[in-house]
Amino acid sequence: MNFNSKFYLALLPVLLLGISIKAQQPIADTSKNLPLTIAQVWQKAAINSKAVQIKQLRVTSSAEAIKDAKAERLPEIGINGEYARVSNMPVYENGIFNTPTQFPVLHTTYTVGGEAYLNIYNGNKTNLEIDARKRENNIAGEQQKLTVSEVKLRAAAYYLDMQRSIIFKDLLLKDIAAQEKQLLQIKTLQKNGVVLKSDVLRAELKLSKQKLSLVQLDNDLAIANQKLNILIGLPDEQRVVPVEAVQLDTTGKETYDEYLTDAGKNAYQLKISEQETELSKLKLKNIKANVSPKVGLFAAYNYSYPQILFYPYSPSLYGLGFAGVKASFSISSFYHNSHKVKVARLDLESQEIEHAQTEDGIRQQVNEAWLRYKEALNRVDVSKTNVQQATENRRIVNNTYFNQLSLITDLLDADTQLLQTRFDLAAARIAAQLQYYQLQNVTGKL
Repeated sequence: MNFNSKFYLALLPVLLLGISIKAQQPIADTSKNLPLTIAQVWQKAAINSKAVQIKQLRVTSSAEAIKDAKAERLPEIGINGEYARVSNMPVYENGIFNTPTQFPVLHTTYTVGGEAYLNIYNGNKTNLEIDARKRENNIAGEQQKLTVSEVKLRAAAYYLDMQRSIIFKDLLLKDIAAQEKQLLQIKTLQKNGVVLKSDVLRAELKLSKQKLSLVQLDNDLAIANQKLNILIGLPDEQRVVPVEAVQLDTTGKETYDEYLTDAGKNAYQLKISEQETELSKLKLKNIKANVSPKVGLFAAYNYSYPQILFYPYSPSLYGLGFAGVKASFSISSFYHNSHKVKVARLDLESQEIEHAQTEDGIRQQVNEAWLRYKEALNRVDVSKTNVQQATENRRIVNNTYFNQLSLITDLLDADTQLLQTRFDLAAARIAAQLQYYQLQNVTGKL
C-alpha cells in the first residue's frame, strides 16, 4: 500500500464525519427568532434582570425607612388599662408572731387611661436620623444605577459574542463555498495528471476541518444566546437575532480629559462613596447629640377605682389628668459618649480615605479603559490592512499554484491566512465596540 492510499484511508473517517454532520443539521425554525437591537436588549435587561430587581426592592425599602424616620416627629400616644384583685391587708400591731388586725380594704381595683408625649427637642437627633435615611436611599439608588450599568455591559458582551459567532459562521460558510469550488478545480487538474492525488486529499482535509468548525460556532452561539436570555428574562429556547451591525464611529469621540471629567461627575462608585462619607458625618453628629437635653410636651388622663391616691380615700371612681413640659438630661452621657464619639470620628476619617481611594480607582479605570479603547481602534485599522494584504497574497498564490509555480501547501496557507485575517478584523471590531461600552460604564454614562 503506497503513501497516498494510507493517507486517503486515514482521511476517510474525517470526511464521513463531516458529511454526517452536514446531513444531521436540522432546518432552522425561524418562527422562534426574535430580532433585537442592543437598545432593546438593554431595556429588557434593566426590567427583567434579577440583580436589578433586588436593587429596586432595596430602593423601595430605603424609601419606606425615610417615612418611618419622619414618623418619629409625630406624638407618641398610648392607652393603658389595669385590673387587679387586692388581698387582705393584715396589720401586725404586736409583732409578726402575734395575731394581726385585719385592715379593711376594697378587693377590686382598676385603672383605664391614656397618655401622649410630643418631642420638642432631643439634640436634633430626629432630623439627623431622617437625613441618614435619605442618604441611605441615595446610596441604594446609585447602587441600582451601577447594577443596571453593569448588567447592560454584560448583556452587550453576550450580544456582541453572538454577533461575532454569526459573523464567523458567515465568513466560514463563504470560505467553504469558495474552497469547494477550488477543490473541483484541483480535482480537474489531478484527473489531467497535472497535480498529485495528495493535493486533492489535503484540500479535502482542510474543507472537512472547516465544516467541523461550524459545529463549534453553533455551540458558541447557543451558549451566548442562553446567557443573554437568562439575563433579559427570556425562555432558554428563544433565539435572539442581533440586528444591529457593529459600526465603529471614530469621529467626534471625547478626549481622555473629557472622559475623566465625565467620570468625576457621573461615576456611580464615586457617588456611592460620597454618600457613604456624608452618612458617616451624620452618624458622628448623631452620637454627639447624645450629650443634649431632651424636652417634650406630655399629657395623661386616667380613670381609676378606688381613689387611694389622695387622702381622704374614697371607694368611688375618679378621673385625674396631667399635662405639662417634661425635660431630662443624662449627666452620665459625658463619660459614656466620649469613646463613641472617637469611634465615629475614626470611622469618618477611614471613610474619607476610602473615598479618596475610590477616586484613584476611578481615575485608573478610566485611563485603562481609554487606552484599551484606543488600542482596539488601532487593532481594527491594522486588521483592515492585514485583510488587504492577505487578499492580495491569496490572489498571487492562487495564480502561481494553478500555473504550477507553487505547492498546494502554499495555496492552503494563503487561504487560511485570508480567512484568519477576516476573523481577526471581525473580532477586532467586536472587541472595540465592547471596550467602548466598558469606557461608558466606567464613566457612568452607559
